[in-house]
Amino acid sequence: MGTQTRARLADIAAQAQVSQATVSRVLNDRPGASASTRQAVLTALDVLGYERPGHLHRTGAGLVGLILPELDNPIFPAFAQIAESTLAQQGYTSMLCTQTPGTVSEDEYVDMMRERDVAGILFMSGLHAAADGDPARYRRLTTDGVPFVLVNGFLPGVAAPFVSCDEHGAAELAVAHLASLGHRRIGLVCGPRRYTPTRRKVAGFAAAMAGLHDGDLEELIEIAPFGVEGGHGAALRLLERGVTAMLCGSDLMALGAIRAVRARGLSVPGDVSVVGFDDSLLMAYTDPPLTTLRQPVRAMAQAAVRALLDEIGGYAAPHSEYMFRPELVVRGSTAALR
Repeated sequence: MGTQTRARLADIAAQAQVSQATVSRVLNDRPGASASTRQAVLTALDVLGYERPGHLHRTGAGLVGLILPELDNPIFPAFAQIAESTLAQQGYTSMLCTQTPGTVSEDEYVDMMRERDVAGILFMSGLHAAADGDPARYRRLTTDGVPFVLVNGFLPGVAAPFVSCDEHGAAELAVAHLASLGHRRIGLVCGPRRYTPTRRKVAGFAAAMAGLHDGDLEELIEIAPFGVEGGHGAALRLLERGVTAMLCGSDLMALGAIRAVRARGLSVPGDVSVVGFDDSLLMAYTDPPLTTLRQPVRAMAQAAVRALLDEIGGYAAPHSEYMFRPELVVRGSTAALR
């Protein structure tokens, strides 16, 4: 065996996290390597740019679909990166699909994946997030034997693992924090109510505000499109109603809210406190650094992948909802009421 061949074996073994002997068995098509190990070696070949031997042609057996709503919110690429990395360690190649209005729909992506004979599909914040969504599309996948896992959303009657962040608990944590700082007139900025995560946030907010606000709670809730612009417009409307603090449905909405506060000649947190949701990349470095609820993206992504691999392997994961608790990260955008 030449020095170059040994170096190549060592590189592949390190990438696939297996022994050089195992790499040799796979490359020479000898028995003794499991299907997942074999796929890990083949993926390592692809990643390192080595040509596969002719008898080890590519198949779709190790392909997993990741369907995300978009990549504008940093939380989605963060989730995709962790999921893709976790899948690659198990020998699977990810097919990343994102949805933007007027382009390819979730159902069309699923059809494309099925044409490629994917091993399974992971949906994040997809059509299953709408409380009024049609579960039939997911039931068809179950009937046809396509394994899948649904993240951040819940539809009754769908036989699959669900992985969610506790939005109800997140709202309660935020309100408790703001109340401890003396705030009583606290507003909620969130996305459309048709989404289950929004409904859970609203329910948690209402439960936490029960002892703090005697009037109509609806005047303190503003529904807006996700994103900076939606947060900005909703925050302006809440400021007109005299709120001194706001909980926002995403970090991007919170950045829009901070911009709205400053547009009114006020300061954050001197006049108005703002709390985000996600703890996405760079939120510790905004001005001011954002107090936010950290969605445990790594733990959620890894749990979703493990559940999917169990489904693929025929060891059905529990068809229920795995609920992950967020963490309140206190930074500079919240302060005591003046």
